[in-house]
Formats: sequence, C-alpha cells, structure tokens
Amino acid sequence: MRIESITLRKLRMRLKFPFETSFGVTHDRTVVLVELLAGGLTGWSEVAASEGPFYNSETGDTAWLIMILGKEFGSASEIPCIFTAIRGHEMARAAMENALSDVEAQQKNLTLARLLGGTQSEIKCGVSLGLEDTPEVLLERVAVELRAGYQRIKLKIKPGKDLEVVRAVRNAHPGMLLSVDANLAYTRVELEHLKRFDEFNLLMMEQPLWWDDIANQAKLQRHLKTSLCLDESIRRVRDAETALDLGARRIINIKVGRVGGHSSAREIQSLCLARNLPVCCGGMLECGIGRAHNIAVASLPGHTLPGDVSASKRYWEEDVVDPPIEVSPRGTIQLRSSPGLGYHVRRDLIEHRTTEKETWRAR
Repeated sequence: MRIESITLRKLRMRLKFPFETSFGVTHDRTVVLVELLAGGLTGWSEVAASEGPFYNSETGDTAWLIMILGKEFGSASEIPCIFTAIRGHEMARAAMENALSDVEAQQKNLTLARLLGGTQSEIKCGVSLGLEDTPEVLLERVAVELRAGYQRIKLKIKPGKDLEVVRAVRNAHPGMLLSVDANLAYTRVELEHLKRFDEFNLLMMEQPLWWDDIANQAKLQRHLKTSLCLDESIRRVRDAETALDLGARRIINIKVGRVGGHSSAREIQSLCLARNLPVCCGGMLECGIGRAHNIAVASLPGHTLPGDVSASKRYWEEDVVDPPIEVSPRGTIQLRSSPGLGYHVRRDLIEHRTTEKETWRAR
C-alpha cells in the first residue's frame, strides 16, 4: 500500500461535562485526527494525546510532527518497523498505523475488529467518572450510569478525595462492579493508606504509583488484597513482560495510543492471554473515531473485563461518526459489520470544527 497523502486536523470539541482527574480538569478537547489516503481508500484515526504533557510526555502538537509519505507497505503492521529509530512518540505512531489499518481492512473487505483478530460480536462496557466536589454529586452520577446499563463503574481518586468517596459509593451499591483509578497520585510511603482500599471489594486499583515505578508497584501488590491494574506503566510488550515477571499487576489496561498502535496492543494482549491475565481496553476521552478503534481492540480474546469504551452521548452533544456509538441497556456495544471502522465519518462536521489543517502529498 502506497501512502498517497496525509491530512492532519485539529478540532476543538467541548465536553458535555468537565472531567477531573489527579492531573487536573478538562473542559475542552483539542482532538487531532489523521486522514490517510492509500490505494484510493481513506483511513481515519485519532491521536490520543492530551493538550499538555500530563498523562504522558506527548501532546497533540508533538504528534503533529510525525508523518510518513511515499512509502510502500504490505500491511499496516509494518509501520512500527519505520519507527524503530524513534524513541517514544507512541501516540503519534499509533495514529499512523491505526489509520492505515482502517485502509487495509477496507481493502480486504473486513471489519477492523476481524482484521485484528477480534472474536467477540459485542464488548462489555464500563464507565470512568471524574472527581466531583462532594460524594453526593458523585452518587448522582453513578446512579445515572447504572441506569444507562454500564457494567462497571471506575472512580478517579487522589489524596484527599478517595476513601470517603469510595466508601459512599460502595455503601450505596454493595454489589456493583467497582474500580478506582489513581493516575499516579500516590507514593510508596502511603502503603498503609492504600491498604485501606481492601475493605471495598474492588475489581481493581489502577496505577497508584508513578508511571516508571514498576518495581514498587510489585512491592505494593504483595501487600494488597485488591488487584492492581497498570496503565501508564505499560508502553510496549517489554513493559508488560517486566510487570508480569515481577508480579506488579493482576490486570493490564491496554490503551491503543499509549502502547503505539494496534500491533503493540495485540502483542500485549497475546502475552496476557498466554499467561491467563485479564485485560481491559482503556480510553482517553476520544471522539467517535478513536472510540471505534478501541471497540475493535476490545473485541480481541482476553478482553474479559468491561473497559472504558462508553457511548458518544456521555461526552459529546454531537459526535463525528454516524451512527453515534451507543451502549445497550445491558451495558454492551454491538460491533458493526461494515468494512474498516464500521462507522461513517462525518466530514462536514469535522470540517466545521477544524481549527487547523495541513496536508502532505507523496511526490
């Protein structure tokens, strides 16, 4: 496949509700989209990076610098080889590979999920809730999401907004599948505090310690009954192997952007499947294009836990794909049967929301 052109776009999209984590509060998303033309077909992907280098070192602006033109590829999985000399930039690399994966799936008349090896016709859905001012406000949000059918609730936590909040939710919903996500907010000296989460019968505690501290995550796991889930620590299959060998986790969150694209996501999924370790698919407040890629990944074997792939309407008044992504009353998303992403990309709405655009063409 010869890449004929690449168009990058920045879109300004307003979230329906502010989303607060230990990193800060997000009101608006600067969404970076990749439109890639190859073999006469158009593939779409989304750069998962945040506006600032808070989740990881990447931003939409740094990703803008990464591009490939005029290359011949037999498949999208060959793209990672082009980046072997580049350190980092996993989210930019992912966007390039994922867009070409969309093209490849269309060429082969396959859904993206089937191209990747997906076996599930529908995926289990959970929802991630940001920090709120009071437990009462959070309880109202939880009730709304449970009525919508979501199978698992994940609460963002940080020091000062953790035990009281989780206790209130657990007391109100004793049988609910419940997780917490710290986004690096704690240190190893807070062991006794973190052990107190064991009383809540959690599915998992996600990434309590710093992103490059796999060794201390392993030490922490030995003291906790609650299963640890690693997110920011896992950027490639080597990180996953290290975490598994050290016993630093019992669950791994696979975010397609964070790990560098579909090929890396499949390597980590295969490793975990071989070791009987469950995985879940995480999200980065994506619009429908990035969300469609996540749905395909979540259909792979081993994705037995509800991930963070939720409905378009939770975040956006109007999404850039049609139909909008919807969650059934039983908390699932049905995979679509159309080749590629499976969703129609609303170019008119994308153009309307575009604040910056640049196209590169092969010579």
